[in-house]
Amino acid sequence: MEQQDIRWKQRFQNFDKAFHRLDEAMRILPLDPNNFLLQAGIIQIYEFTFELAWKTLKDYLDAEGFTTPSPKATLRQAFQSGYIQDGDLWLKALNDRNLTSHTYDDAIARKIVNDIHEYYFSLLQNLYTRFASLI
Repeated sequence: MEQQDIRWKQRFQNFDKAFHRLDEAMRILPLDPNNFLLQAGIIQIYEFTFELAWKTLKDYLDAEGFTTPSPKATLRQAFQSGYIQDGDLWLKALNDRNLTSHTYDDAIARKIVNDIHEYYFSLLQNLYTRFASLI
């Protein structure tokens, strides 16, 4: 049990770094919203920040005694257990995270960057705040 408790805290350290990079990008985006390189960077930062977020959540749930074999299972259990809010938006964020890895369409990329800025960042921010309060 102690090893699992340590695991989520170790993973959170990486999530912390990634989250702060995404936070910085979110502050820069309004200054140059049509910058293709900035958009591409935001998508990349979002991909690894989201990955670390769900894996930190999985490790935390494991420490709490839950078994979640996939990202969707992790998000569903976290929502059912009250660790995250707006489960449907989390699942949409996951789907878009998966889509960014395989999409090269500019319109889809712009839409996802907008959704990251408008919706997904606040999900990650709420999760970050929750975990930071537990450390």
